[in-house]
Amino acid sequence: MIRVGIYGYGNLGKGVELAIMQNADMECVGIFTRREPSSVKTFGAKVYSADEVENFKGAIDVMIICGGSATDLPVQTPALAKNFNVIDSFDNHAEINNHFSRVDEVCRTSGKTAIISVGWDPGLFSIARAYSSSVLVDGKDYTFWGKGVSQGHSDAIRRIEGVADARQYTIPIESALEGARSGFNPEFTTRQKHKRLCYVVAKVGADKERITREIVTMPNYFEPYDTEVNFISQAQMDENHSKLMHGGFVIRSGKTGINGEHNHVIEYRLKLDSNPEFTASALVSYARAVVRLNKENLVGCKTVFDIPPAYISPLSAEELRKKML
Repeated sequence: MIRVGIYGYGNLGKGVELAIMQNADMECVGIFTRREPSSVKTFGAKVYSADEVENFKGAIDVMIICGGSATDLPVQTPALAKNFNVIDSFDNHAEINNHFSRVDEVCRTSGKTAIISVGWDPGLFSIARAYSSSVLVDGKDYTFWGKGVSQGHSDAIRRIEGVADARQYTIPIESALEGARSGFNPEFTTRQKHKRLCYVVAKVGADKERITREIVTMPNYFEPYDTEVNFISQAQMDENHSKLMHGGFVIRSGKTGINGEHNHVIEYRLKLDSNPEFTASALVSYARAVVRLNKENLVGCKTVFDIPPAYISPLSAEELRKKML
């Protein structure tokens, strides 16, 4: 039985607890929160203060870290890797190599194993890009997200001073999506592929102009895109923006033949009712790989590119060959 800890219990942490309940080879040892533990209602797992986490060293096989990428994970993942095998969903693409280096350094010292940036993008979409670009070497990759709520971008807005709540929708631009499917390998700028639509609940007395400015100029998250910011009430947020659906497409358009006369398009699509629950399910499957790698003394930081598919499956090698191959 794989003993799992959950660090952080927002929407993603709740999804992780539910996913663990679906996996017969796993059990949740406990949930660790910065809130008052008695105020946290779970689906049955015990809740502890985040300050108690080091007391569980040796009692947890893998810690699934469910903080946000903007400010939580850059600190939490390397800190927890001192005592636990860890996994996170760090999704700031521009900073992944830096995050990897920090976590890897700690793991090499502590003898632990980590997998970072697990989810669907980065994560499953990353694998789709790697496979398709390896098969169609003469071609071009396109990734489109949405329409849906981005947890990481919404969290980044909520960290701005004066913001009480926020939802950010990523919306693909249809003309770019159809162009990618055409097989003619068109070029698009970041701004031509997506737009970002933000709904923000401001705290009483907050400077809305400053909040808007901080959103649209935020490096990596919003600055490269056309971004629309709308201020609404908490009641409007709760009524109209409570669902956390998402999805997207990875498209590889490529050519084969002596003169490139044959066009091929590979398309991988996700359509998700619940972004956090799907991301959580990916984290839980790769948590299995973290434990298996560490048992083989394969320490250090890894990404989805380093993990054989058999390591994330609950099936044996024989069952995989029989059912999946």
